[in-house]
Amino acid sequence: MTSDERPWGRFWSIDQGLGYQVKRIEVLPGKRLSYQTHARRAEHWLIVQGAAVVTLEGAEHALGSGDAIDIPVGAAHRVANQGTETLIFIEVQRGDYLGEDDIVRLSDDYGRVAGETAATGR
Repeated sequence: MTSDERPWGRFWSIDQGLGYQVKRIEVLPGKRLSYQTHARRAEHWLIVQGAAVVTLEGAEHALGSGDAIDIPVGAAHRVANQGTETLIFIEVQRGDYLGEDDIVRLSDDYGRVAGETAATGR
C-alpha cells in the first residue's frame, strides 16, 4: 500500500489491477482538492466519514457518509471538506491509464496551476 501527502490531506493506493485502482482519500477540515479533469479515467467516490461538497461540472452536491457519486471521464470535478472532522472517501478509478499525470488542474488553492497563486485559508 503506497501513500502520498498533499496540501489538502493524504491518500493511499490500497489496490490496483488492469484498468482499475482503489484509493482511500482523507481531506482535512477546510481543505479541498483542485478543480480538475481526467482524460483517461472515470472515478466513483463513496463517502465513508464526514461531509463532502462535490462540484461536478459546476453543480454542487452535498454528500454524507454512505453517499456516492460518479465522475465521468473528462468531467470537471473537485471535493471540499467544509466540516470540522476529516473527510474520508474511497475512490475507485477505472480506465486505460491511471497515472497521477492524467490530471488537468483548472483551478487550485495551492498554486499548482500555471499563472495562479496559492490562496490562504483553504
